[in-house]
Amino acid sequence: MKFSRVLMIVCFLNIFSALGQSNSKPNVLFIFVDDLRPELGAYGNEIIKTPNIDRLASEGSVFKRHYVQVPTCGASRYSILTGTLPQSREHLSNEAIRMFISGEPETNRPETFIHQLRRNGYFTVGIGKVSHYIDGLYGYEESSKNAPPELPYSWDKNLFNAGKWEDGWDAFFAYADGSSRITKERNVKPYENGDVDDDGYPDGLSAKLALEQIDSLANRDEPFFLGIGFFKPHLPFNAPKKYWNMYDEAEISTTASPFIPENVNLASLHDSPEFNRYKLGDEHPVLNRPASEEYAKKVRHAYYAAVSYTDAQIGKLIDKLKSKGLDENTIVVLWGDHGWQLGDHQVWGKHTLFERALKSPLIIKAPSIKKQERDVEEIVSSIDIYPTLMELCEVKMPYETQGRSMVNLMSKKNNDRNWQENAYGYFNNGITVRVPRYRYTKYFRDEQPVIELYDHKNDPNENKNIAAERPKLVNKLDKVLEEGNTGLYSNNN
Repeated sequence: MKFSRVLMIVCFLNIFSALGQSNSKPNVLFIFVDDLRPELGAYGNEIIKTPNIDRLASEGSVFKRHYVQVPTCGASRYSILTGTLPQSREHLSNEAIRMFISGEPETNRPETFIHQLRRNGYFTVGIGKVSHYIDGLYGYEESSKNAPPELPYSWDKNLFNAGKWEDGWDAFFAYADGSSRITKERNVKPYENGDVDDDGYPDGLSAKLALEQIDSLANRDEPFFLGIGFFKPHLPFNAPKKYWNMYDEAEISTTASPFIPENVNLASLHDSPEFNRYKLGDEHPVLNRPASEEYAKKVRHAYYAAVSYTDAQIGKLIDKLKSKGLDENTIVVLWGDHGWQLGDHQVWGKHTLFERALKSPLIIKAPSIKKQERDVEEIVSSIDIYPTLMELCEVKMPYETQGRSMVNLMSKKNNDRNWQENAYGYFNNGITVRVPRYRYTKYFRDEQPVIELYDHKNDPNENKNIAAERPKLVNKLDKVLEEGNTGLYSNNN
């Protein structure tokens, strides 16, 4: 009886704590995940173990065809944070935020959507890799002491616990013994199953920090924005052994696109330099020497384990929101910064304009929308997230962007039938546009062919370029592509 009474009091305290916040605007928990393919239960993968992300998906909207603008970390994050398409070659670099935001004076134009929320009454907290740099601006092998912030005006608090790895970059490439790819001078494997608990790798420490912050934020009067950036499944594919042990390698399939696509120049692909940077890898696959099936399965196994590890950390955050009575007034966004080719077209990495590199997960739970559309099939882009959040948070867009609010797509009652379905991607001297049936790509280079066309109805894995067979369609789609050419390229390049 006494226990029941204590439990009831705790529940009431949590409810009153949540009600103590201003209910005029929702809180936001934004989860940034590095190198996450839409390889999740909610996206139809029956082997991978992602129960917590799947639980979030069951309560929100799953965007089945979401595309990033640039298939590399820093540039993709610049696009989502500003809601803009790349305007120059420099916007395609991992240094985009450093070049165009960091160190600049504060102006009327907010540096990010987080800055705009902060200006409109939100208390903002960042943990881990939200932008590109983790704990200040410094190079991989430089000192982190006195490093200036990458986003000087977006955060009320910007936190990171590097643990035994001591700084952000060593934590980013961490191994369980406290070493990193950097300290080991790349003499490491691209995977590890460490005999440690969740806190034995940095993402566990980030989750712990986030739980502490939720406890603190629940007692504040103003709404909060909590952004947390998890490293995994970025290389190295390291995770505690218990997540590795979830899988039977024999049950893991390899890619449905194991060969270089027909009618494609090798310049559209690459020799997986990021993956092969790990000198002790069992194999070093390149385009003319693909990985063996045995090694391909092992690497996928490691990737899956890293995803399951991240999923477990996400589950802790969702459970904490509910325990504090915050889940009914907190928007939760899960976003992958780009895809990753796990041997698809003989590539191990991102940095291409193919579907696997540009397509990533996007899940949004918005409590204010009482009947959310479970599966959103329309094509959307990362730049659409900024205006969507502003509408959900009842904050004015500070400037016009190419992005569009997806709120109507998320509502069963107000589904947007006029939504224009195209998503642009930029990299490797090329531009691509994804429309409902096709992917059309145009390169500005000497190597031929420079035009690629894939029919996703008949060839969902992009195994054959049919541009030469469909000249009229190429002409039509070229006009759509040019609408997204923001000045990066011209036919004279």
